[in-house]
Amino acid sequence: MTSHILVIDDDPVQRRLLTSMIERLGHVAHLADNGRSGLELMERKGGIMDVILLDLLMPEMNGHGFLEALAERGIDTPVIVQTGQGRIETVVQAMQAGAFDFLVKPVSPERLSIAIGNALKMASRDGKVKTARRPRGGSVGFDDIVSASPAMIRVIDLARRAAQSNIPVVLEGESGVGKEMVARAIQSASDRANRPFVTVNCGAIPHNLVESILFGHEKGAFTGATERHSGKFVDADGGTLFLDEIGDLPLDVQVKLLRAVQQGEIETIGARQPHKVNVRLISATNKDLINEVREGRFREDLYYRLNVFPITIPALRRRKEDIPVLVRAFVERFAAEQRLNRPLTVTSGAMALLTAYDWPGNIRQLENAIFRAVVLAEGNELTVKDFPQVATQIPGYVVADRSGFSWGEAGPERRPAVADNSMAARVETGSQDKSAPREPAPEGRSDNAIASLSEGGDVRKLAEVEEELIRFALKFYRGQMSQVARKLGIGRSTLYRKLKDYGIDPDDPLREAA
Repeated sequence: MTSHILVIDDDPVQRRLLTSMIERLGHVAHLADNGRSGLELMERKGGIMDVILLDLLMPEMNGHGFLEALAERGIDTPVIVQTGQGRIETVVQAMQAGAFDFLVKPVSPERLSIAIGNALKMASRDGKVKTARRPRGGSVGFDDIVSASPAMIRVIDLARRAAQSNIPVVLEGESGVGKEMVARAIQSASDRANRPFVTVNCGAIPHNLVESILFGHEKGAFTGATERHSGKFVDADGGTLFLDEIGDLPLDVQVKLLRAVQQGEIETIGARQPHKVNVRLISATNKDLINEVREGRFREDLYYRLNVFPITIPALRRRKEDIPVLVRAFVERFAAEQRLNRPLTVTSGAMALLTAYDWPGNIRQLENAIFRAVVLAEGNELTVKDFPQVATQIPGYVVADRSGFSWGEAGPERRPAVADNSMAARVETGSQDKSAPREPAPEGRSDNAIASLSEGGDVRKLAEVEEELIRFALKFYRGQMSQVARKLGIGRSTLYRKLKDYGIDPDDPLREAA
């Protein structure tokens, strides 16, 4: 179905790129070069816009001003914010102001497609609680992996390729990033999809039992044994064996594992003959295996046998773009599991809080936090107060919603309580009245002169002169970012980075940072 996408960006090159991507997705693009013209276009078009792609730094009316204007008009069209800065403070501010999602420039076609698709789904909801797409612990395919970040899209692409063969795979990453889910998706997309998928947590098995659990034992192999234990390799015969935390395997067991990988046969304890098995091996670790090899804790020959197709899954803090998508997916799933008779949403303040947190436990920790919040939810929306354990773990961050706090550079600050979805629930930027009079230029200097010497008669620092020149250029060209960057001889991304470094407000370049 064709949808109408409004692109608001002051860079004509960026507008053309986005238009091309949007049209390839089968949608119609409408263009505006700043927030004010974007609002005028929406009024003229009579509300046909399904999704808005919004740049943050623009002349006349920037992205934050546009979000404020939408809130004042009661317009709830999903807004996807674009930022070339990537700073979490910028992202949090936009999320608190009501943005649905955010993109970090340069935007890939895959990432844009996911963001627009998710926004269209949200816009088309009819208020009914949906059935959970995947029950907890059920079979998993690649379509069940919720992701929006380029890093995870790359992971999924590599995993899809690995699924086309029986090549040994090692999934690397911190605990809780979703290694088992990726392993299950590889199994589901392979020719072993209908065969067993057996998991073994190597770090949770006592060392004296690892060999028996993996390779099995015959009756009478141990004193007092009364039955035969087949072992995980036999259980997984014809299918996939997932060895989680493989870096914790004892060295003596690693020898037997090497034989199983090399020759496709295992030595069952107490058996007279080795046993042939046909197993696809996927390993996972949160350790640096090559370092374990150097330290003598992991066999080098086994390492090279297993590490044929390594896939590194980044930590959640490295792919913050995934957080809003994951939060909505978990809320939808848990609301269905709890059989709630009402739709459950997440306020902008709560989404900003969850995006700001680094999640040391990764997706597993986020999932548990959402599960707890859904179970304890009393209304139709999850707010900041539903995540007290998260709010207390972010230094200096407490959102000014019903809890009555805000997040500032100097640390937590008590503020009057306001509604969670109001514009007061945002990162404080130290904004001042732009109509305040500015100090005149020093005596003997014109407004367009930049001094080379300091008051003490020394040559000024290069950074000071650069900052002053950028401020002057922003004023001279009235905030036209593309023109400023072109005249200064730098790229727009470099200009945005320097604005951040020097604390320059492009809407009021002569105002010093608070």
